[in-house]
Amino acid sequence: METLKKVQEFIQTNELLQPGERILVGVSGGVDSVVLLNILLKSGYECIVAHCNFHLRGSESDRDEKFVEKLAKEYGVMFKKTDFNTTGYARKNKISIEMAARELRYEWFNRVAKEIHSGSIAVAHHADDSIETFFLNLVRGTGLKGLTGIDAKNGNIVRPLLTCTRQEIEKYAKINNLQYVFDSTNASNDYSRNKIRNQVIPLLSDINPSVSQTFMENIIRLRGIRKIYEAKIQNIKEKVLSEKEENIYIDIEELKKQADIQTVLYEVLNEYNFNSKTIREIVSGLEHNSGLQYASPTHRLLKDRNALIIQRMEPRNETEYLVSKNIREITVPVHLHFRWIKNTPDFQISRTADTVHIDADLLEYPLTIRKWRKGDTFQPFGMTQSKKLSDFFINSKLSLYQKEEIRLLLSAEKIVWVIGMRIDNRFRITDETQNILEISYEK
Repeated sequence: METLKKVQEFIQTNELLQPGERILVGVSGGVDSVVLLNILLKSGYECIVAHCNFHLRGSESDRDEKFVEKLAKEYGVMFKKTDFNTTGYARKNKISIEMAARELRYEWFNRVAKEIHSGSIAVAHHADDSIETFFLNLVRGTGLKGLTGIDAKNGNIVRPLLTCTRQEIEKYAKINNLQYVFDSTNASNDYSRNKIRNQVIPLLSDINPSVSQTFMENIIRLRGIRKIYEAKIQNIKEKVLSEKEENIYIDIEELKKQADIQTVLYEVLNEYNFNSKTIREIVSGLEHNSGLQYASPTHRLLKDRNALIIQRMEPRNETEYLVSKNIREITVPVHLHFRWIKNTPDFQISRTADTVHIDADLLEYPLTIRKWRKGDTFQPFGMTQSKKLSDFFINSKLSLYQKEEIRLLLSAEKIVWVIGMRIDNRFRITDETQNILEISYEK
């Protein structure tokens, strides 16, 4: 099948583009992107050319920019371009040049696509790129998804040439007499992808001359397996996962029923940036006591008694809030209502944890609300001895995350109320109490 028709059928089969759609096309000036632009224009799409000058190859970078601008003019299409200090960006963000170029490119593509009201961004990745990605992911470590190469569509990014090999693309350019520029760095093995392209693939070709075709067939099969696998993983997630108060809970007993705990945890925790090493440690710690903690760059995980609890990392708020006398309501940092009443013979003390009654005459203002701290003690209602808050929380079977959200109401550094849980016995209502402060906690 000729390449033009092959790409058109690939677009239609995979629903990459709508007929006549306005598309932002990333054009570097190399053979792949030049062929992509030519095929899309021949197929009746409205194309806007987008070119990034990464300033990584000196005069070559400027040459590419001029070539692409001239190409767009010859086709009579809109031309958009930008310049990047790629090296500076990579250094600042402590990432590789390849990753820096990728981040800069796609961020700019998306911005321009919005400006020109384009629903899709077409880039020129092809079958050989997908094979190279397979090897890169395999070497670096990956799940099944990483072994399925590059997706034909990812959000608004489409890759119409993914059905073509590099050889087919070069043949199309030759037949159609298309001019393009050469990137001298493609011959360099300073980049990991180039090493695979220039060294690994040729070596494998000595064993199997049709290695590229074989790997594409393998990738296609793996994509089918991935669909079945992901459906099964989703079914498992529905059994083991639950969400409460913005925390994710993994049911440990349900997790242990699965055929491969580590694989399930990888698929669950990879989303929260936990790496393979940490996931192995979590699996090893499942039989240990509660309290083990693990961290990713963005989340932390606590092993509780019956669940693994995932919570987004946020800076601990140490702010103290003052409550002045006679205030009726506060909403920050917690929502509390205050009401003053006289003690009478028929007065009924609240029996719930969210509404408490305190001897108002024992309070010293302003009151303070803050999070609990290590070493805090109080006298739980009904007791005459002091107790560490940490021990009180253990007895109350609170998870680490629940403990961190607890706030205290204090008077002159004495704990009056562990909000939502227990008042201090020193501030209880007695026969001598004349004035009562009623505080209601609204969750």
